[in-house]
Amino acid sequence: MAALDSLSLFTGLGLSEHKARETLKNTALSAQLREAATQAQQTLGSTIDKATGTLLYGLASRLRDPRRLSFLVSYIANKKIHTELQLSAALEYVRSHPLDPINTEDFEQECGVGVMVTPEQIEEAVEAAINRHRPQLLEERYRFNMGLLMGEARAMLKWADGKMIKHEVDMQVLHLLGPKTETDLEKKPKLSKARPEEKDWRTAKDMMENGEAADQAHSLMEQLRGEALKFHKPGENYKTPGYVTTPHTMDLLKQHLEITGGQVRTRFPPEPNGILHIGHAKAINFNFGYAKANNGICFLRFDDTNPEKEEAKFFTAIYDMVAWLGYSPYKVTYASDYFDQLYAWAVELIRRGQAYVCHQRGEELKGHNSLPSPWRDRPVEESLLLFEAMRKGKFAEGEATLRMKLVMEDGKMDPVAYRVKYTPHHRTGDTWCIYPTYDYTHCLCDSIEHITHSLCTKEFQARRSSYFWLCNALDVYCPVQWEYGRLNLHYAVVSKRKILQLVAAGAVRDWDDPRLFTLTALRRRGFPPEAINNFCARVGVTVAQTTMEPHLLEACVRDVLNDTAPRAMAVLEPLQVVITNFPATKSLDIQVPNFPADETKGFHQVPFGPMVFIERTDFKEEPEPGYKRLAWGQPVGLRHTGYVIELQNVVKGPSGCVESLEVTCRRADTGEKPKAFIHWVSQPLTCEIRLYERLFQHKNPEDPAEVPGGFLSDLNPASLQVVESALVDCSVALAKPFDKFQFERLGYFSVDPDSSQGQLVFNRTVTLKEDPGKV
Repeated sequence: MAALDSLSLFTGLGLSEHKARETLKNTALSAQLREAATQAQQTLGSTIDKATGTLLYGLASRLRDPRRLSFLVSYIANKKIHTELQLSAALEYVRSHPLDPINTEDFEQECGVGVMVTPEQIEEAVEAAINRHRPQLLEERYRFNMGLLMGEARAMLKWADGKMIKHEVDMQVLHLLGPKTETDLEKKPKLSKARPEEKDWRTAKDMMENGEAADQAHSLMEQLRGEALKFHKPGENYKTPGYVTTPHTMDLLKQHLEITGGQVRTRFPPEPNGILHIGHAKAINFNFGYAKANNGICFLRFDDTNPEKEEAKFFTAIYDMVAWLGYSPYKVTYASDYFDQLYAWAVELIRRGQAYVCHQRGEELKGHNSLPSPWRDRPVEESLLLFEAMRKGKFAEGEATLRMKLVMEDGKMDPVAYRVKYTPHHRTGDTWCIYPTYDYTHCLCDSIEHITHSLCTKEFQARRSSYFWLCNALDVYCPVQWEYGRLNLHYAVVSKRKILQLVAAGAVRDWDDPRLFTLTALRRRGFPPEAINNFCARVGVTVAQTTMEPHLLEACVRDVLNDTAPRAMAVLEPLQVVITNFPATKSLDIQVPNFPADETKGFHQVPFGPMVFIERTDFKEEPEPGYKRLAWGQPVGLRHTGYVIELQNVVKGPSGCVESLEVTCRRADTGEKPKAFIHWVSQPLTCEIRLYERLFQHKNPEDPAEVPGGFLSDLNPASLQVVESALVDCSVALAKPFDKFQFERLGYFSVDPDSSQGQLVFNRTVTLKEDPGKV
């Protein structure tokens, strides 16, 4: 009956039956809405109209401090707050003024209570906005951005009704321009031929030249600086939506400001049990970038609370990747630095009646509908003795845990704070046999380090309540947790477990196999760190989870390498060419620009002799229509030499396969210009070149609907092609691992660490242009 009564009450507020039923599923929201509606009915003495009901629902769903419910309901019921704009201002006011009493006069002024905006005022404001933009409006007519007019009018009349402003804008624009003509109804011409999904990937310069907004092209620093993200200022944690205050909050924030001096503090807290991947690159850029953009500091804190899975190589690799991306931590810390303090706080939590020792097994605790613990209400003294026994190793693994008394947003009850593990820790050895969990450790380490903005991915939103609850339960400084969307890529898997399966199956060599999207793999493939950072900036600091196409990352790589990778020439499938009338008795030294578009960046020298090697695909005995390279009667130029070669003879082996060509040469300026210029090598070095393609064939290899056989069944058999006897010009002879080059007409390549003296190995980083077959 109670549920039916509430359903009737909620639909009476104007909610649809579906929305009312969904509201009833949220216990906290339905209780607060029921109380708000009941109080409003008592004030009104009659039924609640739909406009008031909508505001009451907005109040109940957004108010985080129940103490203010009656105060705000009275304003809504008495029509003193009658717009969504006023309600938002009221909620912001009570959020930023957590202490009693509320200054009613100040509150009403901030919320526009009693402010009347007349139609005449709206007319004047809209007229002023139109006059400011009259020339542009007359030129662009109905293609002009009318939102600009509405925004300026609203800025002049903060509490005006938005619908009235829009109506007035429509009327005055119609009066000025007259009815729409056929020209007005034509679609706006496109400014470029870029595909819609590529629009946001052009440079800010391109976009500005085309008259488009360049918001998507803003640098990461611009996106993270100052007010761009609407984050709270240090010390103003209580102004954040959802932040929970206590009688001690303001004193703790005052102490926090005395310690930090109002400095922004963030942290990047990886678990040292695997290698970082492309998603972590966004986290690194966000945490370190936000601190840098706001003159703050960022800690690199290793969350080393699970000794079973942690290895020294992961600590080193994580630090190296942070440095590789260009960031230097203010300080490197470890959760284990604080084990003594964390243990002392756990004891205090028990003393305060907020934690207890439980003997339910792990399988009993799984899921969100686990049975309540029969030990939840055991005496404090008993839990203290048992927790000490856990500390002294008197329980086997799984026999006892310490649990906190709270229910999380996702419905999970009493998360575990400590568990028994008889595994030596890489830093503390055998000192401890109990280790804290993430839910317990994370917020308290943030508190110890006086983090101002605890930035984490969206899946941790369900832990926000435990974050605030635990700090407040112990009366310690409580930072603010902000969530952002995880970055994923199509055609990729990044989970540690699945990468280990790929390694075990022989599908990839190790964590740094260039076909993976771990950061070590991307570095080995030749991706510059600047390109990865640019990619993260272009993705932006989104709240929603983002899954991007790999070719968008590759576009960022090309942008960087085009300006930084010196040119060289290499031949993957060599075909020998003998120049029968070579113009000199010995090889010529050819000066090749490192960057043809900017010769001020220098030159390198390569030999040009009577025997050269070209790509086998650059010659055809029987060319198809449109073929422009070397063929009978069709000469080609040799890049950078100033010479053109013309076919005289084709030498074939016993099987009929072309083994070599004989050609003559002439100066390029003495005859007709050839249709094409091709690359070549002379007196080259032999090298190995590894050509990489996507590791998986489908966009979402982990999706059973797309790949029923599982991700291991979706491997691309052509993901790696090894060219063992490629030829490269001698200008790269002294190249070191990770040096990068553009091999002309072929793509961008990076020296692999497998290289040895006299035997270079190159990884193809990306092709010169995006493969049109990749979508």
